[in-house]
Amino acid sequence: MKKILCLLLTTILASGCRTSQAPANPKSNVRAKAILEYFQSLEGRTNKCVLSGQFSNFGQGADLRLVTEIHDQTGHWPAILGVDYAGRGGITHGAPNQAAIEYWKQGGLVTISTHLYNPARTNANGGLRDKGVELDTLLDTRSETQVRWLHELDQVAGGLQQLKDAGVVVLWRPFHEMNGDWFWWNGKDPATFIKLWRQMFDYFTKTKGLDNLLWVYAPNHGNKTTAYYPGDRYVDLVGLDAYTDFVDTNHIKGYAQMAQIKKPFGFTEFGPHGPSNPPGDYDYLRFIQGVQKDFPRTVFFMSWNDKWSLARNTNTTELLNHPWIVNREDLPKGLAGSP
Repeated sequence: MKKILCLLLTTILASGCRTSQAPANPKSNVRAKAILEYFQSLEGRTNKCVLSGQFSNFGQGADLRLVTEIHDQTGHWPAILGVDYAGRGGITHGAPNQAAIEYWKQGGLVTISTHLYNPARTNANGGLRDKGVELDTLLDTRSETQVRWLHELDQVAGGLQQLKDAGVVVLWRPFHEMNGDWFWWNGKDPATFIKLWRQMFDYFTKTKGLDNLLWVYAPNHGNKTTAYYPGDRYVDLVGLDAYTDFVDTNHIKGYAQMAQIKKPFGFTEFGPHGPSNPPGDYDYLRFIQGVQKDFPRTVFFMSWNDKWSLARNTNTTELLNHPWIVNREDLPKGLAGSP
């Protein structure tokens, strides 16, 4: 198997025009390295250079129904399946992992986020949108908050370990939209946030030995998109979350700053209109046309679910048929699933 994966790595490198960069975790496994090399090879291609993606659901609701709908409508499977470990009443990875493993076995890539529960709460549940949380308390070895925080990290790591045992590489997207003001980890002192990111990185990679993660830094589009960047040694891919009909630099802010980071770039969440009123009638061709014109470093995207999704809007077949788009069937053989 190692010979096959090494050959895959060599093929990927030869097909791209960018210089490869080592993964953030120097002990990343061979499959993770191959997938990172593949993402790095996409920039600068003139076709098959942007991976399609679709978020499924949170916690117990995660499954393959939405991507199956997309396939039934378009004849294509998205290249990337997204799930989230936030469940009803706490972290849950049973259903998300089941969906992730199944999609991986079918040849698809997997990205995972977690809408983390606020560890400053003594009941350990909820608090996603709490204000006034001091991130320093999560780092203070004398605090009860850190005890609860490490317990939460252990729960998440347990799910990621199951995926490691199943051979699944995860595009791991923690603390998303950290430059916003709606989650408890949002809008904090950048230096403290960076310490928290690095703590999670070290805990997962060194203490827990999770060598199957590729780390994704994903602020919301807008201001301070790079202020919270934890450094090249702690990140493998970068992206922006954006909810808008208009895929241009007048409506999606912060790309110029993000494009300076020499990591593969993508739209880590995308949805038409604001999150309070998605229309269900968005022309998804506008997305790829905007990417071609104004966001040339883009090599992947993930549409959000429900009315933002590829299954609920228009011209999704045309989008997934676009020469720039990479769907699951277009991924190199052996990149995911059985090599």
